[in-house]
Amino acid sequence: MLRVLNVLFLLIMATSAVALLWLGGRLALLGGSPWYLLSGFVTLTTAALIWRRKPLSITLYWAFLGANLIWALWEAGLDYWALAPRLAMPVCMGLYMLTPAYRRHVCLDRPLPGARILWPGLATLIAGGIALAFWADSTPAGTSTAWGPSPARPADGDWIAYGNDRGGSRFSPLEQITPSNVGNLKPAWTFHAGKLADGKVRTSFQANPIKVGSRLYLCAANNDVIALDPETGRTLWRHSPKTDLTGVYGAVCRGVTYYSVPEARGLCAERIYTATLDARLIALDAATGRPCPSFGRGGQVDLTSGLGKVEKGYYFVTSPPALVRGKLVLGGWVIDGQKTGEPSGVMRAFDAVTGDFVWAFDIGRPNRHGLPPEGQTFTRGSPNSWAPMSSDEALGLIYVPTGNATPDYFGGHRTANDDRFSSAVVALDAESGAVRWSFQTTHHDLWDYDVASQPTLVDLPGGTKGLLQPTKRGEIFFLDRVTGKPILPVAERPVPQGGVKGERLAKTQPYSIAMPSFGGPRPTEQRMWGLTPIDQAMCRIRFKEARFDGDMTPLSTEHPTITWPGYLGGIDWGGVAVDPERGLMIVNNNQVANYNYLIPRTAADRRGIKPMTASHMSDVGGPAAQMGVPYAAQIAPFLSPIAIPCQQPPYGRISAVDLKTGKMVWSKIFGTSRDSGPLALPTFVPIPMGVPNIGGSVATASGLTFIGATQEHAFRAYETATGRLLWKTRLPAGGNASPTTYWSQESGRQFVVIAAGGHGAMLSGSSDELIAYALPKP
Repeated sequence: MLRVLNVLFLLIMATSAVALLWLGGRLALLGGSPWYLLSGFVTLTTAALIWRRKPLSITLYWAFLGANLIWALWEAGLDYWALAPRLAMPVCMGLYMLTPAYRRHVCLDRPLPGARILWPGLATLIAGGIALAFWADSTPAGTSTAWGPSPARPADGDWIAYGNDRGGSRFSPLEQITPSNVGNLKPAWTFHAGKLADGKVRTSFQANPIKVGSRLYLCAANNDVIALDPETGRTLWRHSPKTDLTGVYGAVCRGVTYYSVPEARGLCAERIYTATLDARLIALDAATGRPCPSFGRGGQVDLTSGLGKVEKGYYFVTSPPALVRGKLVLGGWVIDGQKTGEPSGVMRAFDAVTGDFVWAFDIGRPNRHGLPPEGQTFTRGSPNSWAPMSSDEALGLIYVPTGNATPDYFGGHRTANDDRFSSAVVALDAESGAVRWSFQTTHHDLWDYDVASQPTLVDLPGGTKGLLQPTKRGEIFFLDRVTGKPILPVAERPVPQGGVKGERLAKTQPYSIAMPSFGGPRPTEQRMWGLTPIDQAMCRIRFKEARFDGDMTPLSTEHPTITWPGYLGGIDWGGVAVDPERGLMIVNNNQVANYNYLIPRTAADRRGIKPMTASHMSDVGGPAAQMGVPYAAQIAPFLSPIAIPCQQPPYGRISAVDLKTGKMVWSKIFGTSRDSGPLALPTFVPIPMGVPNIGGSVATASGLTFIGATQEHAFRAYETATGRLLWKTRLPAGGNASPTTYWSQESGRQFVVIAAGGHGAMLSGSSDELIAYALPKP
């Protein structure tokens, strides 16, 4: 047995040496660190000494470990995550060389100094480290059983819209659950939304339920609309619109919209609206779930009207319609990167009572707000708006976050209007659809930096009406929502140039210079990561082979481009929460880059890269055909060969920003490695490394912030003022949704609910559970 162990160790040492020599040589030729090449030489020499059973192997390798430690500290400092791949594997190999089994192999019979305590000490250290990880991941029970006050008004206990109010603040005035008693939260009920029978369609349960009066309303991934008893989770009614999911590769519905028709009585005096994956706008009676017969045709409006030919899976709606001055306003999700001339990204308003068309904002014809003339369509391939919108009833404005003209990664064909309104937040007049103002967050966007986050409206002392616009770039722009002018300064800065033939590039891009940037640390060769020196060297080679001149580096056909941050963000559709009482903005962000390149059309044709069809749908993260322009695109996260990010952790953070000063108040690593790891396998150990996250948060007047969002299957509560983790519970899958909190009149309790549905692209599991938490009844 001992002979087998030593032979295996020799093979590991020799294989590592060959890998380090090969990879280290390639890295050195690319101008990278020569240390990996030197490591390969030392490791190969050590392997030769092991083969010859020489005691000198121990002396040589441990001398190398000392030099390796000095190099690691010089290059990475005292950062634990930076040191781990540089030290862990070599030290483990060195420790094996101190075992009696190896020492007998090299004919060293004298006892090792300290041998009696070395191995028990190491075992204790490892066990203690794992125990410490679980202990650090735990949260104390509630220190108080006293409840905070009841809401001053019944309406304060409702959650009337996506993000709670029409401005998407994600703030609740409820105070019953406090920092002192949040540790006592327990599951109150669980509701199963149901899974699709068709396993070909991926689902992601991302609903942000709304609560009005005595009902909780939500939508399932297949657009079923459900009303629940907010106290028990019992189903009151369920309406299935029988959505046609042909061509839909990912079924998502993030919320529904509530409207009380002024002075109306009887059926449909109160309504619930949903927009579907097969492009319908539906109105239901809030009390019974029955379709509203006076709305459109039999309770629904066809959203493909005016779009011309719409291929299955190319146009659908995932966000709830926005409501302003009796009108429902919505855009649509147009599939990324397939070809020019995809369906129009037009934004439209419909009368909330009758369903009649009111106006359109067609970016291809921004001054024409009616329906297109007979025989024509809204402008095809124009920028769309798939994220939730916000509205200001008093100002009569709707705030629209926009995406790109298709396709995403080449823009030589785009029009002046495309370049004016894409990747922007646009304020439209609620009565006419006319543009009041527009602020662009990325000029001539070639990186899939469409604005995915709902604009968040906030009122400041002194009467200033603000708007916070988070972006995938990690920039958060603070604007006056009346004029669109920056409240905190924005500067245009030069960005890298040198695009492909036929492209034109913006010479500058806007930066929110008085706010923290949430894109993460700038990637460098030294910040490349891995579990071992071998996969770390692979990532360093990939970095050196790519083009990276900083953020906004244009894509190329000659070299891959590192896009930082990647298309996940920064900040994605989860947006931000604002605590107006403390003047704080809560931000959860990602710190993961992409590794992208363009493929000339002739090469794309040889590879058979074609636009998706209803019978052949795949993830938008794969090759994008971009038919109609000279290049296809290969888009992927920047990962190592063992499927972990090449960047150094953390990959996710949660932070608070003072809105008065724009300064960071606190920032914490967000999420542990418990449900993720190499080769997409969970580690089961909650090491705080910060993980990718998608989903929103909610802040409460009592000083708490609730959030799921992470790849880890967990739901957390932080103290808003300090960032102190106060409560954490396990979920059946990732809570990749935005939570809701509300008041139940029946028991006099505050509830917090989250859709724990997971997310396929996030590798965070899958579930159909909506889980409600509350303090135990006295």
